[in-house]
Amino acid sequence: MKNRAVIVVVIIGVALVVAAFYFGRYQGMQTATSPNIEPDAKEVMHDNVHKGMPQAEQLRNKDTHFTHFRVGQRNIKNILPDGDIMWVGTSGGVIRYDTRNDAYRLFDNTSGLLAKGVFHLSKLDDRLVVGTYGGGMSIMKGDAEGWDTYNIPHGLADAFVYDVLKARNGDIWIATWSGANRVRNGKLDDPKQWDTYTVENTKGGLPNDWVYALAQGEGDTIWMATEGGLARYVDGKWTKWGHPDGLGAKYELVQSQITFTNDPANYSKHHARQKEEMGLQQVNVAYNPNYIISLVVDKNNVVWCGTWGGGLARFDGKQWKNYTMSDGLPGNHVFMLYEDPQGQLWIGTNNGLARMDGEQFKKYDMHDGLYSNTVFSMATAHDGSYWIGSYGGVAKIQGLK
Repeated sequence: MKNRAVIVVVIIGVALVVAAFYFGRYQGMQTATSPNIEPDAKEVMHDNVHKGMPQAEQLRNKDTHFTHFRVGQRNIKNILPDGDIMWVGTSGGVIRYDTRNDAYRLFDNTSGLLAKGVFHLSKLDDRLVVGTYGGGMSIMKGDAEGWDTYNIPHGLADAFVYDVLKARNGDIWIATWSGANRVRNGKLDDPKQWDTYTVENTKGGLPNDWVYALAQGEGDTIWMATEGGLARYVDGKWTKWGHPDGLGAKYELVQSQITFTNDPANYSKHHARQKEEMGLQQVNVAYNPNYIISLVVDKNNVVWCGTWGGGLARFDGKQWKNYTMSDGLPGNHVFMLYEDPQGQLWIGTNNGLARMDGEQFKKYDMHDGLYSNTVFSMATAHDGSYWIGSYGGVAKIQGLK
């Protein structure tokens, strides 16, 4: 009887997650629909009031349409377009959503993943790759009915996987919270092909073992975002950059702009040690310019780094330039960087979304259709719509300019 009760609870829990995703879409469409639009319309006019927002706060852009998908109290860490399918990575599992017929399915720790928290989604030889929060890296089998999972016994540096990158030469790079892995020639099932890079064995070339993001530059250059700065690996050689080199805005410039007082160092021994190593003991807000949360190498081979309170940093290989709220950035905590198919750079922050427009920023928030002003992920669907992930939900927006 106990086992049967557990099964019932699990089934109900799974149903609630996927139902929340679908129901949020339905509610958003129904409550925001004007009398001139049928209740089952596929999009919602942006000049209608969204449920939950004060009546006086009208949505701004009349040319924009939006749809909201709710996922409950979960972060949307990654969104992956796959033709008509949208894969949505949440802190409660991976949702497969078919845009043609609204069919959906949840994959979590009850369906083969070793952990339901998801940091990363990508494709590897047409198979879905999932980087999890404590369950290693899982690759979906061809029939979508199972997973090949790689964890510490296989050579993975850590079970917390934040990013995965297949380089042009066939190597697979994996960002973890205990260093970076390189799997030579992509031979995941051959333990001899796995290398692990840490602060210790690179003699400080990797500035910190907490690796958050990966990107490939020109040739075989691999860039790595860490909690202690930026690293570059090319031809077996390491180079690193940190705040003393120009990464991240100075504390004096952003001190009055940072409202977060829940400094992670107050709750984590790791972050407390990190703060001491960076000489930030006197800082009582959430600020660490060496802590790179997001990373993009754009079409011009310029490296962009999103920092923890130090704003957006631009590196052309020689010089750094930092952008903060004083320059028009919505917030100084940059959680997401995304270069869209047109080569436009989008910046997701703690206080809204921005698009880089020359040296200026065009800002967007909930008045423009965002589900929340805390932006963690973004992707472009095959129909040109933008899907933007936040805490609690996803916004699908068409006509965002």
